[in-house]
Amino acid sequence: MSETYKELSKNLVAMDGSELSMNAADYAIAIAKRGGDNTQIIALHVIHSQIKYLHSALIAPTVRETVIEAAKQEAQKWLSKIRQKADENSVKLKTEFIVDPTSIVEAVVNYAEHEGVDLIVIGSRGLSGFKKLLLGSTASGVVTYAHCPVLVVK
Repeated sequence: MSETYKELSKNLVAMDGSELSMNAADYAIAIAKRGGDNTQIIALHVIHSQIKYLHSALIAPTVRETVIEAAKQEAQKWLSKIRQKADENSVKLKTEFIVDPTSIVEAVVNYAEHEGVDLIVIGSRGLSGFKKLLLGSTASGVVTYAHCPVLVVK
């Protein structure tokens, strides 16, 4: 085995609720299950499109917080499914939300680097709907800029 191999004990799965991100979560759970008790998954959801224009000085902070809270509640619907699968497989799962109006790619990559993530698992396409692309722009950006290996799941 190569000396550059690193144990994949802290894995991040980027979630947007799409079918492919749910597939990515399944892969992350399978990898974590094989990794044993020291392996953890972080399910990360970047709240982006819903708040893109809410950082204007014209928008009241209470409106901004209401929109962010609604996005979190919507995400909880599919994060609870991931939590159930993780529990069924005795896998440690942490869920995180990041509010970032600039770039989902930057948010995922920076979070992964800051948290010392060993592997990022991401769906090949998200909710954007561009089915003919081989690799979505978010997945492509994460692959390009991540400090660690990235598993792209179809």
